[in-house]
Amino acid sequence: MSSPSRVVNVGADMFADAIADQATEVQRVDWRPPMVGTEADLATVAGDPLRRDANAEALKAMFAVQALLVDVAPASEVLDLKPGEFLHAGPPIAWADASGPMRGALMGAASLEGLVEDPEDAAALFESGAGVSLDPCHHHQTVGPMAGVVSPSMWMFVLEDPASGRRTYCSLNEGLGKVLRYGAYGPEVLERLRWMTAVLGPLLQTAVRQSGPVDATGILTQMLQMGDEAHNRNRAGTLMLLRDLSPAMVTSELASSDIADSLRFVGGNDHFFLNVAMPACKLALDAARGIDGSTMVVAMARNGTEFGIQTAGTGDTWFTGPAQVADGLFLGDYGPEDANPDIGDSAITETAGIGGFAMATAPAIVRLVGGSVSDALATTRRMHEITLGENPRWSVPVLDFRGVPSGIDVTRVCRTGILPQINTGMAGRVAGVGQVGAGLVTPPAEIFPEALAALASATRSRLTVELGLSDR
Repeated sequence: MSSPSRVVNVGADMFADAIADQATEVQRVDWRPPMVGTEADLATVAGDPLRRDANAEALKAMFAVQALLVDVAPASEVLDLKPGEFLHAGPPIAWADASGPMRGALMGAASLEGLVEDPEDAAALFESGAGVSLDPCHHHQTVGPMAGVVSPSMWMFVLEDPASGRRTYCSLNEGLGKVLRYGAYGPEVLERLRWMTAVLGPLLQTAVRQSGPVDATGILTQMLQMGDEAHNRNRAGTLMLLRDLSPAMVTSELASSDIADSLRFVGGNDHFFLNVAMPACKLALDAARGIDGSTMVVAMARNGTEFGIQTAGTGDTWFTGPAQVADGLFLGDYGPEDANPDIGDSAITETAGIGGFAMATAPAIVRLVGGSVSDALATTRRMHEITLGENPRWSVPVLDFRGVPSGIDVTRVCRTGILPQINTGMAGRVAGVGQVGAGLVTPPAEIFPEALAALASATRSRLTVELGLSDR
């Protein structure tokens, strides 16, 4: 008796369906042609003798990092920011090209620092460039959500990898709605920031220093088992952080009313842990930087105008394209016409394999960003097709505890045409508005062929030198 037939179907499902109806086993392969114009570069990079080992090294380095929250301190101290110096999310940008929410956040920060009394007056200051400077957070081992603006007086979370001593930083989370990072700069925004500078920052510093390092990597491991994905859902992570710090907060010498206000603020802000998760992810990914031949993405970031990526094998070079407007759910009467293009360094979570890549851990997230539970599961499965491996620390219970898809591979993105999935908040396009919604977005497709071309060029140059075939 002959064994049953087995058929591999590549492409349209209708053929597979017809064959399956005949009781024949069908293996479905979701094959797609590579991105247009990438064939030669894909062949070059595929033939690079360093690539396989380089990518294995990059993954190993990323997975080996343990991120500990070791301090909370002002940016002027830990980043050596001087008056008039401002950091921002995403790749480099000038004031003339800045979007509404980026401008609004910078204007509010200038008022916070006392450079102007009225935030509206800061526009002229930034237009002139006199005594002010802008630089990406990523260039200072820092990440910032949404506009990501950091100024000298803002307090920062300080994370450290004990094995290497490397550190990364992120500002404290203000909550949702009309907040600076979404481009709002009204009196209530500045009042909250001044309270965070005068009360919350010093109290958190006391708590962290008294209680000892907090294992941020360990909290990430647990919160993924508890319904968070660490980008737009951080409820469990926030409560675990509060659990670790609240005893030292309560026993500090600060006024009991200040302690109560701080506990109420953190406990009522489900996004508070995001600003710990982000630098934890950056700390891990920075360990993979500077590895020749590696095609792994080590940063994805947006400034509200452009979306940029960096790879392990191309140093600090940014590959950029126009940021896209997210597709999702809007607050109140807001709609797509009110939303600014994608903004923020928070896509560092997806770069590390969580956030949108781990939506299967947090099906409830679809109530915030749109879609369905089946979409969340399908997204995580699809991201495995463009990544180099699975994180053994961070797993997805509903997918039989499979590790989250980690290590975005430029060659796999170009070969499949599948783009990284990001879930994100949406800022109003007009400065001062604040948050208008949340949704799903992908990078502009063209930045991956651009990165691939640079990797291919580096491969050709290296092989030319190694083979002694320099131009004559």
